[in-house]
Amino acid sequence: MSADISFNQWYGQGQQSTYVRMRKSPGGILDLLEMERPGGDMSNPALAELVLYQDAIGGTRIIGNSGGGGFNNVSEKGGLYLSAPSFANTIMIDKRNRTRGLSFPVAQWQSVLDDAVDGQFSMECLRLYRGMFHSPAIRSALRNLWALCEEEGAPSRLLARAAGCEILAELCRLSGAPFVEIKGGLASGSQRRCLELMHARLSEDISLDELAAEAQLSPFHFARMFKQSLGVPPRVYLTQLRMEKACELLELTELSVTAIAHEVGYSSNQVLARIFFKHRRVSPSDYRRSVREQTLSRTTQ
Repeated sequence: MSADISFNQWYGQGQQSTYVRMRKSPGGILDLLEMERPGGDMSNPALAELVLYQDAIGGTRIIGNSGGGGFNNVSEKGGLYLSAPSFANTIMIDKRNRTRGLSFPVAQWQSVLDDAVDGQFSMECLRLYRGMFHSPAIRSALRNLWALCEEEGAPSRLLARAAGCEILAELCRLSGAPFVEIKGGLASGSQRRCLELMHARLSEDISLDELAAEAQLSPFHFARMFKQSLGVPPRVYLTQLRMEKACELLELTELSVTAIAHEVGYSSNQVLARIFFKHRRVSPSDYRRSVREQTLSRTTQ
């Protein structure tokens, strides 16, 4: 195997591919998969990415070295493991294990790391390569990322980039990295331009990088400052905009639910229905019917 084989290649070919149960891959920004492996050797060659693993079951003895020296521990459900880029892991497990893996391509994410800590840190400096560790923040981010992947299918570029920034920031914090402080939120002009761009491209898979460029900020700093200004992350705000627009189209037009889904940036009526129900507690069709009935009732009184 070549030293620069990717995470996606390693788990997408030969024997390794038979262990993969689910895969959620947003175009190379992050690769997210769930695998189930029998006990024994689960070592891998040097991969090009930083890889975060989460144990989905717990109770497995794991012995190995993932870039920070040898470790020997019994895993816990939800426990996290970090594998260094360009390091050939030696890992043994004593029984069947189910794991979720999330990879960060170094070329795409080193710049985010540089922005977070003003170029004073690298992936090699992370202090979490010696077996299991815990982080409620990372567990929450992974849980939300997986749930949103289930709702939306392949996660959007905005979702993937924002989730990656959040997780990478926490990995740095746990490693003692000195964060660059951010004071205040977005400047009023930058905020206005970003919101106009989100409204104008509601039907597209807009990226965090594009929004950050509009504000002339790095993606990492933009995501933090956007939340300070508007109270929610960019991804959540975009979903709110899409729900508002979907409601408007359901109320005022005869467009089909499928057409409305495409108008607000979702791939199908099923995706829209799942997200709409989560936020409105009613299906799009029932929402339209209810609004029409209320309007009819008011006009006949």
